[in-house]
Amino acid sequence: MNQLSQRLNAFEESATLAMAAKAREFKSRGIDVISLSLGEPDFKTPQHICEAAKKAIDDGKYFAYPPVAGYVDFREALAAKYQKENNVPYKAENIVVSNGAKQSIANAMLAILNPGDEVIIFSPYWVSYDALVRLAEAKPVLVKGGIENDFKVTAAQVEKAITSKTRVVIFSSPCNPTGSVFSRAELETISKVILKHENILVIADEIYEHINFTHERVSIAALPGMFERTITVNGFAKGFAMTGWRVGYIAAPKWIADGCNKIQGQLTSANCSIAQRAALAAITGDLAPTNAMVEAYKKRREIVYELLKDIPGIKANYPQGAFYFFPDVSFYYGKSDGERTVKNGDDLCMFLLEKAHISLVPGSAFGDDNCVRLSYAASEEDLREALARMKKVLATLN
Repeated sequence: MNQLSQRLNAFEESATLAMAAKAREFKSRGIDVISLSLGEPDFKTPQHICEAAKKAIDDGKYFAYPPVAGYVDFREALAAKYQKENNVPYKAENIVVSNGAKQSIANAMLAILNPGDEVIIFSPYWVSYDALVRLAEAKPVLVKGGIENDFKVTAAQVEKAITSKTRVVIFSSPCNPTGSVFSRAELETISKVILKHENILVIADEIYEHINFTHERVSIAALPGMFERTITVNGFAKGFAMTGWRVGYIAAPKWIADGCNKIQGQLTSANCSIAQRAALAAITGDLAPTNAMVEAYKKRREIVYELLKDIPGIKANYPQGAFYFFPDVSFYYGKSDGERTVKNGDDLCMFLLEKAHISLVPGSAFGDDNCVRLSYAASEEDLREALARMKKVLATLN
């Protein structure tokens, strides 16, 4: 009788959340764990955003259910942002606000996928892409970008992976977990492949768009022919340090937005009214706090990059966005400290948690077992200490 649904057996628990839980378990035992596992800004939500939430509460006008897709003025502001900053002609009718970007992606997949459809996932990929494809009873097709190409998939690889069952291509840029950013030229060549196939849609995850260290911000929806083919996903967790506020959204052709609105109306209804008023202040307000956070991340990137280069056997790309490194640590596989042998990334992460008291996420969760994900959304002091511990403990493996 104690049997869960088959759809739950199709995917695993989120590895990032699982490693964070293990780190908390160690901390509860009084162990000084430095957690570099969660993709969560270590900054507080900017004050003007918090003040907008307080004002919304004090106004007493935002206690009823909001429209399922979000308040009209908020969706108009999101559309205006995309028109001005990303050159995509979205209107309020194209926007659906959800409880975080994760729900936005889930809504989209449930709205457009049928059992047996194939979804091309650029790998390494954010952990939930694969799980959400399986939840929609579709088939993930992983296309791998190697470290030698900055972990980026090429248009030729995409074309080779397309079959008569391909329905969606999904990727993030800037990328979680690699920090890679697709250039305009790279997205143009990929879009030309997509446009050859009339039934293929793109889900473009732009949640890290503000944390971009290049001088170029490109939405694939802005490229010729791609507006009607693209579901753009974004949110407020990363660029505005609003992880706990749970505000994400899609911008998509109206027929897709209407489908996502229908799904959300049955699953959760609207996003929190007060969180929406806070997010409205974020999208229309001063970006100085966001820019300051980005500069801090940029400085931390340099610190971590230099420290990783100083650890024998580790190979790392130079990420152009987000706040992650995804170093290749396979040099240490098969090595032992005399007590245990490290067989793979999962073993290495547990070894580092137990011996160095630092928490990372195995690359297997992101589609590449040779790597681990390290989040540098932590203080400079913690990053220096964590990398020092990592270097010392890895030196015990022979």
